[in-house]
Amino acid sequence: MAIADPERFEAHNNTLGREGGDALLQQAARRFAEAAGGDDVVAHIGSDKFAAIIPASAEGFDASRLIEEFWGKWLGAPFSVGGQAVELTAKAGVAIFPADGDSANALLSNAEAALRDAKESGKAFGFYTANLSERFVERLALEKGLRRAVENEEFVLYYQPKVDFVQRRVKGVEALIRWRRPEHGLVPPGAFIPLLEENGMIVEVGEWALRQASLDRTRWLEQHLAAPRVAVNVSTVQLRRDDFVRSISQIVRLSGAASGLDIEVTESILLSDVADNLVKLAAIRALGVGIALDDFGTGYSSLGYLAKLPVATLKIDRSFVSAMLDDSSAMTLVSTIISLARSMKLETVAEGVESEEQAKILGLIGCDQMQGYLISKPLPFDEMTAFLARG
Repeated sequence: MAIADPERFEAHNNTLGREGGDALLQQAARRFAEAAGGDDVVAHIGSDKFAAIIPASAEGFDASRLIEEFWGKWLGAPFSVGGQAVELTAKAGVAIFPADGDSANALLSNAEAALRDAKESGKAFGFYTANLSERFVERLALEKGLRRAVENEEFVLYYQPKVDFVQRRVKGVEALIRWRRPEHGLVPPGAFIPLLEENGMIVEVGEWALRQASLDRTRWLEQHLAAPRVAVNVSTVQLRRDDFVRSISQIVRLSGAASGLDIEVTESILLSDVADNLVKLAAIRALGVGIALDDFGTGYSSLGYLAKLPVATLKIDRSFVSAMLDDSSAMTLVSTIISLARSMKLETVAEGVESEEQAKILGLIGCDQMQGYLISKPLPFDEMTAFLARG
């Protein structure tokens, strides 16, 4: 059994319109059934997800080759919608009878697990293995722990300073969420943020992070410190919410001038609901909240849209910074980003700076600020307070 999940369907809907998106989905479904061998072996199992039973003889059976042949028949040629050629991509999860299950429910469940694995690993196809079930159990335990973490206030913010290249004075700090998980210690964001985004809990946790960052900055001001602006990462899941601008407005209003909030968004905001996102970001900017485009250069930015975004800062991804001394193409990319930002009157922040050599080169080519272990690792509130007190 194979479960297939087409990618970026929402973006296609935005490009083609609702009717065009429906036409694309219908064409994809028809060709999916043809590739599988007929309507009687396929099903539409929700949203834009399809399932198929693909028969094969036991003799000389090669699952990978069979799926690749099926994929070629399904997505090997573009679809035609309103005179436009549309390329469609998808991820798939595969479970094999009887090794991976001897009932429809077992095969469906295990194919779903394989699909999740394909999405997480970036592979086109995921084949079920026994350890996927174990990982699924671990995932359920993690999700249960996260729900308890919200109730028990187990999340904390750490802060990493951003400094200029000349005097190395703090120009801002980035708030980074951590989870103090009982009996496990401090859990880094990469281990739980993707799950929060997938199950929607990032909305509640993200709003807490914005509110807590604003409160922490107020505490610094009350201690008569030169409190920098505080940047908080915002997920596209949060930005899609109709009440997101209202939530930001409430936090700013409660904090007054002391909020000093900035938000950091990734280039993925340009993949869907572009017009709506531009309106929301403009409204947030009008509240006095700064906006930075995070991990710039790793996504799919259109210069046309970039010119319309109400951003003040481009953050250069750490992967480019770490590679630039040994890779001329990475150096060229970093230099190009800085030149582009300067021409658009935007600030640049280099992430992941770990050596004086990196800092020297970045300063010479005109980067405005840097952030990384060369200056400081992320610090809990009390340690960040001491850092600011030292000036």
